[in-house]
Formats: sequence, C-alpha cells, structure tokens
Amino acid sequence: MSEPMEPTEMSRRRPRRRLRAAAGAGLVLATLALAGAATLGLGGRGDTPPPARTKPSATAPITRQTLVRSVALAGELGYGTATPLASLAAGTVTWLPETGATVRRGEALLRADEQPVVLLYGALPMYRPLATDVRGSDVRQFERNLAALGYRGFTVDDTFSASTADAVRRWQKDLGTPETGTVDRERVIYAPGALRVSRRLVPVGASATSTVLAYTGSTRVVTVSAGAGEATWAKRGTKVSVTLPTGVSVAGKVTTVAAPAAPQNGQGPADSERPGTGSATVEVTIAVADQRALGGLSDAPVDVRYVAQQREQVLTVPVDALLALAEGGYGVEVTGPDGTRVLPVRAGLFAEGRVEVQGDGLAEGLLVGVPG
Repeated sequence: MSEPMEPTEMSRRRPRRRLRAAAGAGLVLATLALAGAATLGLGGRGDTPPPARTKPSATAPITRQTLVRSVALAGELGYGTATPLASLAAGTVTWLPETGATVRRGEALLRADEQPVVLLYGALPMYRPLATDVRGSDVRQFERNLAALGYRGFTVDDTFSASTADAVRRWQKDLGTPETGTVDRERVIYAPGALRVSRRLVPVGASATSTVLAYTGSTRVVTVSAGAGEATWAKRGTKVSVTLPTGVSVAGKVTTVAAPAAPQNGQGPADSERPGTGSATVEVTIAVADQRALGGLSDAPVDVRYVAQQREQVLTVPVDALLALAEGGYGVEVTGPDGTRVLPVRAGLFAEGRVEVQGDGLAEGLLVGVPG
C-alpha cells in the first residue's frame, strides 16, 4: 500500500496535467483555424491536399451536338395584306363576287352594265387596247393567257395577228360579250395569280369606274410585324418554323419584306431595352408550302421562330451543371472512377436548356454533377 502523497508533491503534479490538456486544446484550435482559413481562401500551406469531394447526387453526360438558339415572334395566319382593286369599266356595277370568294384566271372580278371584267395572270397592267397588228410584250402576256384558257389556232408571240383575233372572238362568244376580235383596256385586269375577295368596297349599283373591292392572294400565309430594329433576320428565303394554335409546327419561308412603315400615332418613344419599339415597323410575309397542315385555320395567331445563333457539333452540358468559381468564371464537377473534381470551363452559347463548354479535360460522355 502506497504512502499518501505529501501536499506539496500533489500540488507539483496537478499543474502538469492542466498544461498538457491546454496544449492539446490549443493544437485542436490551431488545426481548426488553419482548416477554416484554407476553406475561405485566406491562407494555409499551398501543398496541403484539398479534402476529398463527395460524388454529386445526380449526374448528366457531356454531349456533342448542334446547339441552336431560336427567337419566337407573334404572327398572324391569314391571307396577307389586302390590296384595293380599281376598275376602269364605264357604267354601273351590276355584280360583285362574295367576300371570301376565290377568282381564278378567265373568271369575272365584277360585271359593269352586265359585261364582265375578267381576271388574267401577269405582271404587266392592261395599259392599252389590243387589236390586229399591235406588237409588244403585253401581247405575248395576253396570248399566253388565251392559250392557258384552252384557245388554239394562233402563235404565242409579240404580235396580235389575225389568228389571235379569231381566237379572241371565240373567247368573247364564251363570255357572252360582243365578238369584236379586239380587247378593250377596261375589260381585263391582271394579277400574279388567283385572288381572294377580302371585302367589297362599293355596293351593287355604284359606279363601276372606282375601287370596287379589296383582294388578297388565295393561299394562306403568315405575317409578322416587327420593329425595324428587330427585323434584320428577315431576308427573302429565310427558313422559319410556324407553331399553330393546335400545337402543330410547320415549315415556312420568308417571301417578302416590306419597306419600313412609319410609327402609328400615339406610339411611345423608343425603349432601349426592346430594340425596334417606338420606331418604324416592318411587315414580313412567310409562305407555308404544306397548306394541308394548316387544316381549316384562318385569321389565327401563330408563333414564328427563326434561328438567331447556331453552333455546330460542340460539347454541351445542362445549364444547371455550371458552377460559379470563387476566382471567377465557371466550372463543372466531373465524376468518374478516379473520383470527383472541378474543371474550369469557358461557357459559349446557351440554348435549349444546355450550354456550350470548352476547356481542358472535357470529353463527350464524361459525367458532370447536376442538382438532384
């Protein structure tokens, strides 16, 4: 049995244990301080390895694809802007086609004193009467129409011959008009193709020498009105996608781009955040080749999308895979058999929920972390 310690000896040994404990606590505090400083980027030894990263809760592969950024604009499906039609025929309007009716080559656009004013196809206006021995490109245009209507026995050329006059008499007989063999200027109106009557502008009984109706083309088109500063994309032949109210998308192509129209009264000043506002507008007409895909739709709102930017065969990741780095820029968390590491990347085009990325160590098929 050991002898009891003297008070002086106990008092000498107890302080040693407290110092040892205090030294241990100081070591722990120093270690925590260094770890905190390293975490915050405030110092610490540069050769200290970073703590191991845990794998992300979800991953997605890096893919190689063509990335496209499109812009949507509001459009209108219909028959386009109506054009007024002026008649030179003397007398009184005795008949007009119904609104919505389609008038084709050889058919009457109106009747004046019960005599038809006929639609023919062509770019030249009917600027003079046609008779035997008259020559010119307008003669060829008329003869081409006469042949398209099924009349024969003449040559389509620049000369209104006696044979042409005979064919004209047969045509006039079928129309129920006097068989003169000549074509009066006021009895023919030329247009590029079939016309659809948008509205009547005069009633039956009005003077026939007036603007009698408004017409459009007979094929449905899409029109977009955009600020002049927003329409740089619109050039003849530009391909677009048209989304119908039914959700169906059809292909379209820009056919015409009108000259900028002056701002309407009451339109506010330009907004620097929205180019084109407060300025002139441009009307863009878009043709849709597959008219059947439009179903029975007309006068309906549609969305028009055009390609604003496109990057061919680039590496992409989901946008939410990007990490904001403390030193600036972006990175992605790459995970694999060897563990998880953050690689800095240069972000390019953002589109369709993905972003183009470039950087060392990136490859198609690698897995990157995304929110779970």
